[in-house]
Amino acid sequence: MTVRTTEGTWVVPAQRAVWIPGRTRHSISMAGAVSMRTLYLRAGMVTHLPRSCCVINVSPLLQELILHACTLRTLSRRSKTQAHLIDMIIDQLQTVQRVALQLPVPSDPRAARVAAILQNDPGDSTTLEEVCRQVGASKRTIERIFQQQTRLSLGKWRQQLRLMRSLQLLAAGEKITHAAMEAGYSTPSAFIAMFRNALGTTPRRYFENSANGRA
Repeated sequence: MTVRTTEGTWVVPAQRAVWIPGRTRHSISMAGAVSMRTLYLRAGMVTHLPRSCCVINVSPLLQELILHACTLRTLSRRSKTQAHLIDMIIDQLQTVQRVALQLPVPSDPRAARVAAILQNDPGDSTTLEEVCRQVGASKRTIERIFQQQTRLSLGKWRQQLRLMRSLQLLAAGEKITHAAMEAGYSTPSAFIAMFRNALGTTPRRYFENSANGRA
């Protein structure tokens, strides 16, 4: 899934989840076949997770708890069994690990235009210097703004954009070679090296592991 808000974009691969705080306006799009489960929590029940969206890992135990909870109606602490289930889910949510699959959007108009140009064609080989010139600013200026507002360098932001685009393509069933080209990499080996560095495994193994579990 891809989740978008005014603050940025989050890609949610299989076996992961996205935390969306209450009253956050968002849109969701799907790549490939997706089976989704949603839990709604009362405000204040989970204190560890942030006040903004984030992608989180889902442990096998949390996955089973979610699947079981979704077979029931609204859970109530008046039921001893359901109270235990609520406590276990919250305990698991308090210890989840976040996954760096978000793409924050800068608020500065010039930097936002640079981001829009790059997002329009992640695989475009135009240099960052040229993209910055198109919006009437130097690369040094845009670099400083990106670092301040997204906590990513401009080059790292572009790499993150390309990684997220490749995940969408691979999830939709595209071949690694096609995903590499669309993400702006001249060779599949360069793309695989970037993918392994970001997610700790190769694209093939990543999606094989996802396919072996439930969505």
